[in-house]
Amino acid sequence: MAMKAFKAESKRLLDLMIHSIYTQKEIFLRELISNASDAIDKIYYRALTDDKLVFDKDSYHIKISADKENRLLTLTDTGIGMTQEDLENNLGVIAKSGSFAFKQENELKEDHSIIGQFGVGFYSAFMVADVVTVISRALGSDQAYKWESRGADGYTIEPCDKDTVGTQIILKIKENTEDEQYDEFLEPYRLKAIIKKYSDFIRYPIKMEQDGEEQTVNSMVPIWRKNKNELTQEDYDNFYAEKRYGFDKPIKHIHIQADGAAVYRAILFIPEKPPFDYYTKEYEKGLELYSNGVLIMNKCADLLPDYFGFVKGMVDSEDLSLNISREMLQHDRQLKLIAKNIAGKIKSQLLSLLKDEREKYEQFYESFGRQLKFGVYSDFGMNKETLQDLLLFYSSKEKKRVTLDEYVARMQEDQKYIYYASGESIDRIEKSPKTELVLDKGYEVLYLTDDIDEFALKVLMSYKDKSFKSVSDSDLGIETDAKNDEETPEESGQKELFDEMKSLLADKVKAVKASKRLKSHPVCLSTEGEVSIEMEKILQAMPNSQDVKADKVLEINVNHAVFQSLKDAYAGDKEKLALYTNLLYHQALLIEGLPIQDPVAFTNDICKVMV
Repeated sequence: MAMKAFKAESKRLLDLMIHSIYTQKEIFLRELISNASDAIDKIYYRALTDDKLVFDKDSYHIKISADKENRLLTLTDTGIGMTQEDLENNLGVIAKSGSFAFKQENELKEDHSIIGQFGVGFYSAFMVADVVTVISRALGSDQAYKWESRGADGYTIEPCDKDTVGTQIILKIKENTEDEQYDEFLEPYRLKAIIKKYSDFIRYPIKMEQDGEEQTVNSMVPIWRKNKNELTQEDYDNFYAEKRYGFDKPIKHIHIQADGAAVYRAILFIPEKPPFDYYTKEYEKGLELYSNGVLIMNKCADLLPDYFGFVKGMVDSEDLSLNISREMLQHDRQLKLIAKNIAGKIKSQLLSLLKDEREKYEQFYESFGRQLKFGVYSDFGMNKETLQDLLLFYSSKEKKRVTLDEYVARMQEDQKYIYYASGESIDRIEKSPKTELVLDKGYEVLYLTDDIDEFALKVLMSYKDKSFKSVSDSDLGIETDAKNDEETPEESGQKELFDEMKSLLADKVKAVKASKRLKSHPVCLSTEGEVSIEMEKILQAMPNSQDVKADKVLEINVNHAVFQSLKDAYAGDKEKLALYTNLLYHQALLIEGLPIQDPVAFTNDICKVMV
């Protein structure tokens, strides 16, 4: 029997197929099962126009069996089969797809999806097999044919016997090597795992023999193709657990059946808790992607914006353009449409949860609020309009988390700004001298304790035409009473004192001034410019921080007894003024949680005051 050679370009493609196109060898089984499913589909489509054909779905299946002793893996389908010419054209010319040709010839609509459109999936078998044998008998023919190949050298075709219509593919599995264990593809448990992973929702039964009985391995009907009214919450929870999306129970699910510009089905879950590695570089976001029930990608990152990266679930679409290996997507218009639609659905669900089930939303926010705030800050604030209504911050007035909308709705008539205070904890913020004036005016303050919070608000800039204002800002925009405004530093002789203190502190502060915000505390640090003290601490802790620092202003409470001591020292003891100035500056640093550069000198200064 003469060996027929593959065409030169086909030989090169086959070599590429075996070594480059597919990233995982287990993919071969997905490809062969998909081809078998296509072959059965072809009978169904033909029956739609041929009255002589009756399609009884229960009569069709795919069977897989393993012979460990002889290292044979066999896949048998009851599909349409192939003639000698089909074998020659479809298997003899790599990258010529019989499924694609069938689709064109029969003018099938887009919703009649046939997976095998590239004509290369079959050859993935050579990744695991030394010899591939195909025995096939076409529908309407009494003659069967055997196609056999050992790879790039070529193939043979000869007549043979086969009792039934359909195709049988026999793989002679390779021997193990130091690097590869091919035995796994002869183990029933491993084969079942691969089938469940990639082909669980193939619409025809995939059968394997187990304990002397033939059992169906795949589920066939995916949950996302069922009507929502057929499903219970338990069904969704079970699906979440079966797919190993997490060990928790999801807070909410979203079941999408879209038939508009983008046709797809999806089930999405909002988890209760983040996985242990969620806020690390190792975490990989994305949704499972199926094409007509066949798993194409475990994690399709393009279907989720980063700020919704916590969402778990899957999407099944027949409209996406896949690359040759069907492991990656071409970035086309349909993909972008689906991703945009999904993002909108997630936001709507979160807003609904916030409005109707506040406790559940706050539970979700405890786990993933940080991600939403990163979403506001990243991409130069491009997504801030999308996310701002989902944010929560702790309120000085409500003693719990509130939305920006809730804050603005109860602002006082004379209030110009949305005030916030940053710190390591709510307790520390509440004790901060800088909140005194704002709280005394009866204004609500948002307490920011997450390192991303202030950066996110800087990007937001405003909400409903109300700008954000830090209580650390040197200008709070609050009109003070007449008592505090009776005298300016220039009028009372304070300017010279503060200039002297500024000189003593050199470049440690930008200015020293009388405070309009302090009531009971003697001193505090405020800031000018865009970088606050809390932002400085965060930036300083980062690699390559470039020593970014806030422009600090030392504020002195002129109504505190300490101020009289400063005036006395300025008038008669410049050495004591230097001592008091350093003590007050370091006291202000400690209040802010900033490090003291020379703790020994600081403690010595305290001792000088005591003796």
